[in-house]
Amino acid sequence: MEEDIKPDIKPVIDETPKEPDDKKTNLCVALKILKKYNLNTTVETLKKEANLTDSAYNTSELDVNNALNVYKSQGDPSVYENAYITLSKFVETSLDIYKHELGCVLYPVFIHMYLDLVCNGYEAEAIQFMKKFAPGQESYYQNDIRNLAIITKKEELNDNVIVSSYKSNEFVVRMSRDTLSLLKRHLKEKKQTVLLDIVQENLFFDVYEGLARNKQQIDAVAGGMIGEGTRQDNKLRVYYGLMKEPDLQTAAAAVNLEEDEEEEGEKPKKKKSKTNPLLSKKTKIDPNAPPIDRMTLPQLREIDKKIKVQAVLDSAKRVALSPETLPSVCCYTLLNCSHAVNCATISDDATMLAVGLANSRIRVWSLVPQKLRAMKTADQLLDIDLEADDVMHRILDDRSAETTRTLLGHFGAVYQVSFSPDKTLLLSCSEDCTIRLWSLLLWSCVVAYKGSYHPVWDVKFSLHGYYFATASRDRTARLWSTDNYQSLRLFSGHFSDVDCCQFHPNSNYIATGSSDRTIRLWDCVTGEQVRLMTGHKGEILTLCFSNEGRVLASAGNDCNILLWDIAHGHLVAMLTGHKEPIRTLTFSRDSTILASGSHDCKIMLWDYSKMLEDLSLDDMNVHNQIIINDNDKYLLRAFGTKNSPVIHLFFSRRNIMFCVCSFSPPQSN
Repeated sequence: MEEDIKPDIKPVIDETPKEPDDKKTNLCVALKILKKYNLNTTVETLKKEANLTDSAYNTSELDVNNALNVYKSQGDPSVYENAYITLSKFVETSLDIYKHELGCVLYPVFIHMYLDLVCNGYEAEAIQFMKKFAPGQESYYQNDIRNLAIITKKEELNDNVIVSSYKSNEFVVRMSRDTLSLLKRHLKEKKQTVLLDIVQENLFFDVYEGLARNKQQIDAVAGGMIGEGTRQDNKLRVYYGLMKEPDLQTAAAAVNLEEDEEEEGEKPKKKKSKTNPLLSKKTKIDPNAPPIDRMTLPQLREIDKKIKVQAVLDSAKRVALSPETLPSVCCYTLLNCSHAVNCATISDDATMLAVGLANSRIRVWSLVPQKLRAMKTADQLLDIDLEADDVMHRILDDRSAETTRTLLGHFGAVYQVSFSPDKTLLLSCSEDCTIRLWSLLLWSCVVAYKGSYHPVWDVKFSLHGYYFATASRDRTARLWSTDNYQSLRLFSGHFSDVDCCQFHPNSNYIATGSSDRTIRLWDCVTGEQVRLMTGHKGEILTLCFSNEGRVLASAGNDCNILLWDIAHGHLVAMLTGHKEPIRTLTFSRDSTILASGSHDCKIMLWDYSKMLEDLSLDDMNVHNQIIINDNDKYLLRAFGTKNSPVIHLFFSRRNIMFCVCSFSPPQSN
């Protein structure tokens, strides 16, 4: 078992520059003042009790002057502006090899200087400081700066979430040891106590050996609300492999028997082998897979085994995709949407479509000729043989069959829906702060989960069923099980809304994306954070794991697609091309293509297999890794829709791509 690390405690990797002992310095200040007023008896008594020697008193003269300057600066707000200008000039005049890493210090220093001015009651000076230096900060920090600029009075600091995040957490700056030494030397030479105190108290330096990073490498992983993730955040082992599939031959025999009955009479019955070669393939044990007993997963029922068998049989008919053989796209466009469409999802076998609306309703459609049937009444169920192989078909009433159904129960906008693997359940989350579990046999709500007093933005079923995850405005994600009213795990650590969540294919981990522009990976067993990844410049709206489980794709309001190697927490690729926020990502079933859908009414197909060939995930440099960002090389095709933002993308088991759009008529001038 790996050693547990508390997520809120950051181990010290390297220390920032420190002045001599604060206690001794303060005592020397007191002695200097006492001596000035000729209180010699008191001076001797204090020196004796504090055990201060004459040599210590003399060598601390400069430190005493600095401490006195602190008290003087409390009445001189211009000290902050002068200190920031001096720091900016130092960064600009530094050697190019160090300049970009030194520049990472400017933003957190700017923020804390502004907060100090407001806290000390210098309202006019704080406003002037903000106007003068805010435009020079990076574009991805401007939204946070605008929110802070609203705060101009000391009383407004207490209840602000952003202020509390900056005050209670150190801003993480990753630097090479040479760069940090240069910064230390500057701070010691200038003797600017205001600047030195801010750096010591509010910045955390994650120091590494080697060459300083260039501008491109820094920008790729910059953007987090409180800086980058540290090496300590990403040191725990992650079991990203997939567990061995169970034996499905018995269930396959039942599926073959049903197929034989359907084919009987059409043509002579052929003698079939007792075992299906597709199900007899021995899969290698993945050394990166979690132990089978690491997390309690639900036992496979007969219906679950049949679903898995059908999935394997469908995969045998899968189209092999490549740059020359792109997928067919089946697009469902929602028309006359007077009630805004917030979300959509398609069942794993591509037979049902569910849509969540802003008017609190959920609509479910059948995508195949077979209509949506409800369960028979209790009296009718008494006459059914529960041991029959087709019991799931017998309990449904053909007279209730409908093409579409509406689910009512929420009292606010529905933000996300998710099908269970067996298609008998549907989850939904809403503005009304609840998560509802719907039976697709009864077509009614069977459970309402209440774990938060804030809207719930996202909900996802585990690929193994039973477990599901939620993301909420209260800055937390939660792990639930369908048979428990209370959450099993509470994942706390984000500094803003958790906008999206996604289960890992082995169901041992949950990834979350937040408005604090970070992605975190949580262990469902321990509840600990095991990865922290930064690089997005806006809110993260969608996450998707690759089929083999090692790569995580993310996208959001910054219109960028980032690919992460979760084995180490490294950013390995950045894809740009969309002009508006990206709502959905999906990998093809054979892991050859990555598809993205956006509000710019475009679907883009990326050559994921080519990216894997160009990447060497096992030989990645920890600090100066190469990040792929050649869009022309990997973009295979861009499909446009007609005024229809893309809400959801999905690859079927046979590699046919399904797209769900919502038509928005062009606004007349």
